[in-house]
Amino acid sequence: MAGFEAKLYKWLSEQIASERNPRRRELLQKEIGHGTKEFLRAIWYPAVGNFNHLYAEWEVRDYGNRCRYLDLAYMLGGAKGCIEIHGYRSHARDIEAWRFRDLCKKQAYLVLDDWLFLPVAYLSINEEPEVLKQLVLSFIGKFVSMSENHSLSWVETEALRYARGIIRSFRSDELALHLKRSDRQTRRILDKLVDMNLLIVHNGQQRYRTFQTVANDC
Repeated sequence: MAGFEAKLYKWLSEQIASERNPRRRELLQKEIGHGTKEFLRAIWYPAVGNFNHLYAEWEVRDYGNRCRYLDLAYMLGGAKGCIEIHGYRSHARDIEAWRFRDLCKKQAYLVLDDWLFLPVAYLSINEEPEVLKQLVLSFIGKFVSMSENHSLSWVETEALRYARGIIRSFRSDELALHLKRSDRQTRRILDKLVDMNLLIVHNGQQRYRTFQTVANDC
């Protein structure tokens, strides 16, 4: 993925150039971890297509004023999203008791400080890539503002918000129930969102057609 490598290099270089914190700059210059890079290569970039609003080795402070570094932080507007890549060896089987306790405290601090936390098992990157891609799209969907697309009516905006907040494909009758609209009205809404490339048809079977979101505007 030559395109990925070039964009990854540009993304990291821009963060290094603008970073005034010497500790974070040092971490970025050492290059991001293998698990993080594999997640970006196999999951994030294919699903999202860019690294907008995404930051590596982001520094936060816990309630003891201790510096901690997140594998990836997603910050769109006032959003605070954290993605942590967990390797089986370091986080499950061989982890020492003190490190396990510290990991739990780190996650607790993030949640209590209003971060949306998305843990990713390294094994899932290879074994469940499509599941992770949909989780990423739903994760982003929690933060994406719908008010910027003025060509959508409020009900179309709500349909798109629903699609971005669900972690699986969905049927028109599910959306109709959510919107309190008829199936015919809902299908017209879905057709418009598909035509605008805001949704895609996941299953094209006429009777059991399902839809899911895309992330090309995130």
